[in-house]
Amino acid sequence: MSNPEHLRYSKEHEWVATDDGIATVGITAHAADALGDVVFVQLPEVGDAVTAGESCGELESTKSVSDLYAPVTGEVTAANQDVVDDPALVNSGPFGDGWLFRVRVAGESADLMSAAEYTAFTAG
Repeated sequence: MSNPEHLRYSKEHEWVATDDGIATVGITAHAADALGDVVFVQLPEVGDAVTAGESCGELESTKSVSDLYAPVTGEVTAANQDVVDDPALVNSGPFGDGWLFRVRVAGESADLMSAAEYTAFTAG
């Protein structure tokens, strides 16, 4: 699965789509593949403050438990309850139904990459 061009990517393998000051956050297909079958998702709650580069949740798979990092700073405006109820959505639709949470952006990480940069990052 290729990385959608309209998204930006973190070194921790999260993607960000920003629209009108609201960022939708998920994990990349690369991360979902590396994790294996996701069986549990812990997301930040609506109203929580998140800080770019800091842990804000967890993803547990049949292989391991991984921290979820915020790629932007701001206030959480939505958490995807569908993913909490059915963690497999992270694997089946990482760039679609498997989105994780939304944030009213107060600041972005300076380290976000374009799709081409992220593809090069994961290839090397």
